[in-house]
Amino acid sequence: MKFISPSVAGLVSLLASHAIAAPGGNGDNGHGSHGSSPSSRLDKFVAAEKKIALQGVLNNIGPDGSRVPGAGAGFVVASPSKVDPDYFFSWSRDAALTMLMIVDEFAFSGDKKLQAKIEQYITSQAVLQTVSNPSGTFLPQGLGLGEPKYMVDGKRFNGAWGRPQRDGPALRAITLMTYSKWLMKHGQAKKAKNVIWPIISNDLSHGGQNWNQTGFDLWEEVNGSSFFTVQTSHRALAEGQQLARDLGVKCTGCDQAPQVLCFLEDFWNGNHLVANINTNTARSGLDGNTLVGPITVFDINASCSSPTLQPCHSKTLANFKALIDSFRSAYSINKNLTDNSGVAVGRYTEDVYYGGHPWYLLTTASAELLYDAIAQWKTQRFLAVDSTSLSFFKDLYPSIKPKVYKSNTKEFNSILAAITAYADSFVAIAEKYTPADGSLSEQFNRTSGAPLSATHLTWSYAAFVTMSRRRAGSFPPTWGSSRAASPPDDPAPPPPPPPRG
Repeated sequence: MKFISPSVAGLVSLLASHAIAAPGGNGDNGHGSHGSSPSSRLDKFVAAEKKIALQGVLNNIGPDGSRVPGAGAGFVVASPSKVDPDYFFSWSRDAALTMLMIVDEFAFSGDKKLQAKIEQYITSQAVLQTVSNPSGTFLPQGLGLGEPKYMVDGKRFNGAWGRPQRDGPALRAITLMTYSKWLMKHGQAKKAKNVIWPIISNDLSHGGQNWNQTGFDLWEEVNGSSFFTVQTSHRALAEGQQLARDLGVKCTGCDQAPQVLCFLEDFWNGNHLVANINTNTARSGLDGNTLVGPITVFDINASCSSPTLQPCHSKTLANFKALIDSFRSAYSINKNLTDNSGVAVGRYTEDVYYGGHPWYLLTTASAELLYDAIAQWKTQRFLAVDSTSLSFFKDLYPSIKPKVYKSNTKEFNSILAAITAYADSFVAIAEKYTPADGSLSEQFNRTSGAPLSATHLTWSYAAFVTMSRRRAGSFPPTWGSSRAASPPDDPAPPPPPPPRG
């Protein structure tokens, strides 16, 4: 695989040479609001909390984030918390997902201050890619790209950790490709090609080279093959292949995308998605990992039968029901909630971290997945119910049958109304347990609902912003899932499980 050492001096010069321009349009794709009425309590909460959440994110980004003094320019800090737990680091995964939200928010709003943060992030990542760390060096094989976290000034973190983690490079590539396509649309293709593509190319080379190697999952606990990592890696490689073609450059590693998509099929066990395979864990596999993946690869124009496992895919919906149902009896605060009501959602029922509690970002992610699915059904103008997804729909619309419901029918509208109400009920759970000041920690107590673990978690804030945008009917442009190559007939062998012990 080919790795390119970016010229940081040239990068800064080129970034500074382009005026920051606001995008055209509001990015709402004409889908309208999923809310009930502007005066409703939930609408008011979402509108107010979105502003708090976006500012909460900005407060945690260097160099001028008010809660993270000492953070370098463009470095996203996970949380200002330094004790119990110490999250005062920059994780590649959290940073990329946060900046993807910022890129989308910039495209929707045209806020030049957000674009300045994006530019700083690009510069910081060009440097970060070359930092030698415990996962390895940048050259010759790019092993260091699998390092999960760094100090907030960009220096290496030398402590023991779950290494490597392979989702960070894929997510950073997705974020930078999303911004590159905005630049191309606004007459700045040269900048996308000469400044940003070398960074993207390094991450895609890493993905193409390592997709069938095991690593630690997004919760940094399980060493194996992670559904989230594989699903997002496929998007990165498939999207990279298309962007490379548009820029007239070569994407080393992107030809592996069909193999990765084929591997994604292995996570379905016939009833639900198994979050981690090729591992020795004894857990059920029901895990919030499988919520975050589909909303990260969401494509407004994707088919619900796409093997990318979009939010509206039958397997995604069946998994959603199985996962959500697992939490109905797991937490005291979910007691007596009906099957058509949202619940507080955690990582997995066997979780023991801080006692195993619901997470804000997974509760809002549940709502976001449903808003995404609704938008996809509206876009394709029909909804297909089959034996796999039937149980999901029956909780919400008991008279539903396995068939195709077309958009010009009363039943179609009634089904979507029921799912919209279901999505809103997850937001209502988040509202119920959000403090009066709107601050979002990592978790909230399974019995009392009180916030706990890391305070002002950047990912919690970012997840709320993306959910609120989807609820309002604002969706990012297609990333090209419909143009992605199909899985091969003769797939590559999957990775072996890691050794015991």
